[in-house]
Amino acid sequence: MKVIAMQRPGGADVLQLDTLPDPVAGQGEVLVDVAAAGVNFMDIGVRGGEFWKEYAYPKRLGVEGAGRVAALGPGVTDLAVGQRVAWVYVPGSYADRIVAPASALVPIPDDIDDRTAAALMMQGITASHFATDFYPVQPGDVALVHAAAGGVGQLLSQIIRLRGGSVIGRVSSADKVGAAKAAGAAHVIVDTTGQFADEVLRLTDGEGVHAVFDGSGPTTFKDSVASLRRSGTFCWYGPVLGGPGPIDIMSLPRSIKIGYAVFFDHIHTPALLRERTNRLFDWIRKGQLRVNIGGVYPLAEAGRAHADMESRTTTGKLLLVP
Repeated sequence: MKVIAMQRPGGADVLQLDTLPDPVAGQGEVLVDVAAAGVNFMDIGVRGGEFWKEYAYPKRLGVEGAGRVAALGPGVTDLAVGQRVAWVYVPGSYADRIVAPASALVPIPDDIDDRTAAALMMQGITASHFATDFYPVQPGDVALVHAAAGGVGQLLSQIIRLRGGSVIGRVSSADKVGAAKAAGAAHVIVDTTGQFADEVLRLTDGEGVHAVFDGSGPTTFKDSVASLRRSGTFCWYGPVLGGPGPIDIMSLPRSIKIGYAVFFDHIHTPALLRERTNRLFDWIRKGQLRVNIGGVYPLAEAGRAHADMESRTTTGKLLLVP
């Protein structure tokens, strides 16, 4: 089997294509031939040594993908050889074959292709958690979505619109405005300095937004707070760029609510994983949700995919294809 692994933390150049013996599915596990693996910002954190410190080197990267069942381990009765499946958190997914717990796999409907399924899992479930669970968007709500041209941002904007809300998107460059608007942003703010609250307040007649979805790191925290209306909700996510530092809860203005959203809380049982994923598939089937695949790379070029993502020039989801 082919895998992308690293012997030490570092830049994109530490990612190497290795050849290993094919794995064997154990009790409750499934061997899967990978059709596409998703590239996520958390993978960059793993590569840099911020995450997965409990794993020894060499570390195999990736957590998400789609493929076809090649073999069933003992005790697996709800899947079949040849069936297409997707997953959202199976470490080592940058590979052409993986072994996954059967409980982590979701059957892919016949009318959803592998790349769409792979691109949807982590970012789609994340966006679903934000807009339907962490802050259930209501008709008439206005939300500020950071990185609105990115994979999460585009899906989140669409789900907010689907639930009757409207979106003010923030992007880092003018060439991303079109992608943010295509995903449903009514207004798009181009900003690299973290100073955008005045424009958000102007666009909301001084009221501010009902919710802010911010995974852009400490630089945007202050103006995200300032962009909220009374009793607004601040959804903070994305650990790779770090947190805002200690917060004096008594200094929070306008009775706002701040929380750190983790997508696992949306799918904390196998039944919920399949339920939430099937809802995403259904939205795609009905034309209510669109996945924008911003780049497809050969598995061996995982380093280039990482470099492109870090450059902040990409939009949509990046995939690796064995």
